[in-house]
Parts: sequence; structure tokens; C-alpha cells
Amino acid sequence: MASASRTPDLLAAGAGVAAAVLGAGAGELTAAVVAPAASPFAVIGGGIIDIAPPWGKDLAISLFGTNDKAALLTGIAILLLAVAAAAGVLERRRPPWGRVILGGLGVVGVIVSMTRADADVLSPAPSFVAAAVAVIVGALLIARLRRPEAAPEAVGPTRRNVLVLSGAAVVVGALAALGSAAVRGGAQAASAVRSALRLPAPAITTAVPATAELGIDGLAPVITPSADFYRIDTALVVPQIDPATWSLRIHGLVEEEVVLTWDDLVALPQRETVATLVCVSNEVGGDLIGTARWLGVPIRDLLARAKPTADADMVLSHSIDGFTASTPLEALTDERDALLAIGMNGEPLPIAHGFPVRMVVPGLYGYVSATKWVTELEVTRYAVAEGYWTSRGWSARGPVKLASRIDVPRAGARVAAGPTVIAGVAWQTHVGVSGVEVQIDDPVPRDVRHRRDPDAAARRPRPRRRDRLGRTDAHRRVRREEPPHTVGALA
Repeated sequence: MASASRTPDLLAAGAGVAAAVLGAGAGELTAAVVAPAASPFAVIGGGIIDIAPPWGKDLAISLFGTNDKAALLTGIAILLLAVAAAAGVLERRRPPWGRVILGGLGVVGVIVSMTRADADVLSPAPSFVAAAVAVIVGALLIARLRRPEAAPEAVGPTRRNVLVLSGAAVVVGALAALGSAAVRGGAQAASAVRSALRLPAPAITTAVPATAELGIDGLAPVITPSADFYRIDTALVVPQIDPATWSLRIHGLVEEEVVLTWDDLVALPQRETVATLVCVSNEVGGDLIGTARWLGVPIRDLLARAKPTADADMVLSHSIDGFTASTPLEALTDERDALLAIGMNGEPLPIAHGFPVRMVVPGLYGYVSATKWVTELEVTRYAVAEGYWTSRGWSARGPVKLASRIDVPRAGARVAAGPTVIAGVAWQTHVGVSGVEVQIDDPVPRDVRHRRDPDAAARRPRPRRRDRLGRTDAHRRVRREEPPHTVGALA
């Protein structure tokens, strides 16, 4: 008897899940056709990222690394299915509250979609369609479970019908989701445009010494392949931008506002530089770091056109997806190679890494400098504006800490007795590392052969004492643990 009494609730839960899957598929397909950036999953996920506390972001990266976005979307899907199952049971027992819950999920999606930085008049449509389909299908399926109460002999066939229809709804919803992916793939003209682009030749290049690669198995290469370069950002849906429609506006505390198109940018003298980027959430020994050849125009040259006023001290860069980063003005106007980059490792920027244009600023963590899909440089002051992460309590200026990592042998590896190769990397972007020493059991640290920073020759020497890891007097080791998101990890 107890098992029989639970059967209608199980069928109602399944019907709620089926309605949600069909609704989600319909919403994703609608988004692919009319508003790709307003995918229901993307807008809800983006909203969660926006309200997540810093510790939540760090936890996600520490657990999932560069798969944090996939983990977030998976978590949203699991939560949605659980709520939909509960809504199905509630709709059977206490109608219309199940429909209210399913509709409420859609209303949340509609509201969040309208608050996104890239919202337009069609942005609410995908979430509205998803909610409407889920409410209607859920109501129709669960209504069939209530009818047999007046006709007991019809219970078996009716329940089988609900089971079959629920299964069909799940299949159709999954096909709609797959169809949305196919439509997006066919509509991503940015990929085709990128493939056809030919980058201009650089007027200035940076040479990597032939001896830089040490040929040690397990040691990270000097230049990180683009496909292996870490990706950390807030975009659940990667912006698709046609260079023909892209423009950059430099405004704010400037004497002259400047607007550049793609053609304007590529016509300027290009500089190729080798620069290392590192995420502030990179923990000791972590892999959220990469070095690439970047091609672009020095940002200082563009700011010189705009002529920042004397009271400006910060540039707030804006991405097309709403992300902002607050960069010290001096970091964009000094002699470091801060670039408005269009190329990476000899090719146009990968779409996921900012195509067509992004910022690259050596010496600063990405959250205050590495804006992808950049469309605005707003010259302003720290006293009046904040970036996306600094408004959430992160360090305002974000200078990269001197750090090192042992690649060989890897942590936990078994090392045979006898001579052993120890290899790794050390970095202090924009400053450079003059030397590295390794200490194992000996009381005296040993100098190690190191490959030279290819950008070091372009900088004036800084005659300071170094400590055992190459830190200068101005960069001594912090004698306490710090969460990486506040100031970056030391190693």
C-alpha cells in the first residue's frame, strides 16, 4: 500500500522534471535564434557569479580549476531538476503551487536577463519561453494524474500515459538543447572571420633566447600553447564579436575623447612581446599561469592621444559582457609593454581569450588588467570608480607577487636514489628574476642554471639585493598565510 501511494508522487516528480527539461530546451533554442547571450542557463549562472562572495569564487577555482564554468552550469542543472521534481509533487497535491514555482523560475530568469550589461529588448524572451513551456506541459501532465480519482479502473493506463509523455518531453527537450548548440555553431560568424584574418607584421619584436628551452621532460615550455593557456573569466557565454563592428572608446578624464575601429587599430605600428599572465587565485604550485607571444598596440600610445588629465589615476576597462577592471594609470603609461592585443602566439586571439581585442598588462593580476573583448577605456580615479572584483573587496592594484613552482619532480613522485634533476619556473612579471636557488636538506642553498627572462634585456637593471628566491629588498616573503584572492599567493 505504501509503495502504491508513493507512485503518483514519483510520477508527478518525473512530470515536473520532464516539463523543466522541455522548457529549458525550448528556452535555449529560443536564445540561440534571437538572443544568444540571454540563454536561461547563462543568465542565471551569470547572476550567481555576480552575487557570489570572493571565497565562493576561490573555492570553485580551487576545486574545478578552469572547469569552474562547466561545474557551475552542472550545479544549476541539478538544482533546477530538484526544484522541478518538488514542484511536480506540489502541483499534484496543492495545485496551482507547482505551476507557481515553475513560473517563478522563469520570472527570475527574465529579471536577471534584463539586468545584464549586454541586455537588449529580446533578452527576456528565452527565459519567458522556458517558463511558459514548463508551466503548460507540467500542468497538462500532472492533471492526468488527478483524473483517476473519479475512475479507479483508469489508474494504470493513465499513469503509463504520463510516464510515456514525460519521457517524450525529456527527449524533445534534450533535442531542442542540442539544436540550440547547432544553431549557435552555425551562427558564430566570428569564428569564420577569425580564421580568415591575417595579422599585420610587428614593427618591434621580442626574441626568446635559443637556450631558453632546457629540454627537460615535465618542465613547462617557455611559450604556453594557446590551447593550453588557462582561462578564468566571468563569461558563461563567450562573446562573438565581428571585428568589422568592434570599436574602442577612450573617454572620461581626458582632454580629447578617442574612438578607434578595428581598421584604425591594425593600421597602427604593432609590437610583439612575450608576457606572462597569472591569475590571482593561482595557489602555490598551481597552473593558472601562462606565457605567450602577444601582438598589439601599446596602450600608452593610445592614452597619449587622449591626454589624461592630471587628476586621473586609474583606467576602468569595460568588456562587452559587462566585466570591468580597474588598472593603475601608471601601469598603462610606463615603459612596460601593456598592450591592446590582437594576436596570440602568431595567430588572431582565440575567441575564448578575447577575440578580437583584449588587454595584456605585465606585472598585474588579470582581475585588474586582463580585460577580454574590451570596448571602452574610461580614464577615472580610484576614489570614484571600482572594477568588478575590487567592488567585491579585492585588492585595488593587484601587483603580481614573486613566486616559483617546481615542475620536476612533481609532488608525490617517487625519486630514485642518486643524482636527480630538479626543474621549475619562477616569475616576477615586469621586474624579472635574476637567479634561483634550491635548498633540500643541505644547510646551504645551491644556485641553479636558469633560462633567462626574454624581456629582461629591454628593462633597465634594478640594483637591489635578492633573497634566496630572487626577491629584491622591496619584495620580501610574507611571514603569514594569505588567501590568494586578496593579494596573490607567495611561493
